[in-house]
Amino acid sequence: MRNTALTETHIALGAKMVTFAGYNMPVQYEGVNAEHETVRTGVGVFDVSHMGEFLIEGPHALELIQKVTSNDASKLTIGKAQYSCLPNEDGGIVDDLIVYRIKEETYLLVVNASNIEKDWNWISSKNDVGATMRDLSDDYSLLAIQGPKAVEAMQSLSSHDLSAINFYNFIVGDFAGIEHVIISATGYTGSGGFEIYCKNSEVKQIWDRVFEAGAAYNIKPIGLAARDTLRLEMGYCLYGNDIDDTTSPIEAGLGWITKFTKEFTNSEALADEKQRGPKRKLIAFELDERGIPRHGYDIVDGQGSKIGEVTSGTMSPSLNKGIGLGYVPTIFSEVGSKINIQIRKNAIPATVVKLPFYKS
Repeated sequence: MRNTALTETHIALGAKMVTFAGYNMPVQYEGVNAEHETVRTGVGVFDVSHMGEFLIEGPHALELIQKVTSNDASKLTIGKAQYSCLPNEDGGIVDDLIVYRIKEETYLLVVNASNIEKDWNWISSKNDVGATMRDLSDDYSLLAIQGPKAVEAMQSLSSHDLSAINFYNFIVGDFAGIEHVIISATGYTGSGGFEIYCKNSEVKQIWDRVFEAGAAYNIKPIGLAARDTLRLEMGYCLYGNDIDDTTSPIEAGLGWITKFTKEFTNSEALADEKQRGPKRKLIAFELDERGIPRHGYDIVDGQGSKIGEVTSGTMSPSLNKGIGLGYVPTIFSEVGSKINIQIRKNAIPATVVKLPFYKS
């Protein structure tokens, strides 16, 4: 099990630690619902330093990225980021990721912790254009400072106007007494805020300064459990649950990051799938009665026949009702459609809804 540079800090704060993607990570501090509420209404901090970072550089960097990712990275100007995915050759997804354009010929790819080695090997296998690749995952830390009060609480830590950084834009500047960190207006919560990329040797200073600056805003550390309920309320996909090597970006509702203005891995087959329409779709649903849908529970029709299964599910802290995602045949995917979630012996009625579940 691997540690982040802040593992000892989390233990000292009384965090409940669990193994996640091979890392010793804080799953919660004071409790999921309280931490969830902190991010929805105030400001909270996640240590997500287990995420992977690859630097792709040189005159052929864009060419490689265009070949392996589904989105159109040619649209990126310096200081912009883009959500994308790595399609495989069988119609599925190697991983989802964020692509940052740092300089003219320098890009940062941020990938999921559980897929670092897999993604590196996949991208390397496609690098016949001579792009320079560097794996920075072991050297860099990542803090997600999230919530509607994040900008106000953190402004004193930077000479830059944080409110001027638009969503999915970033700057490289000073923060918490450290020069040249990436301050990115991104996150996985749907409540605004920033992600801060820095060296492992710098993250403890930044963590301490962040909590000093945020004290007046009742800032709190937040664990991975609340990160999951927050992202699910927004309908953000979690790799390994809602998307994986067997799910296509088209059926997962990720057509908006799948651009057929260029060629990329398996683009011809995915374009054909989009034109024909997928056989199944990832749906969002809310339970009509009390109950908590969980990953792996069966989705059944009115006659009790299995039509799919829940990929992500929880009791929504913001809505106080059971919510979830899952794949079903396209015929059941229309908003307003009635389905049932098999919870032990009971088939609990549910309704297909439009994302996001949570609307601020």
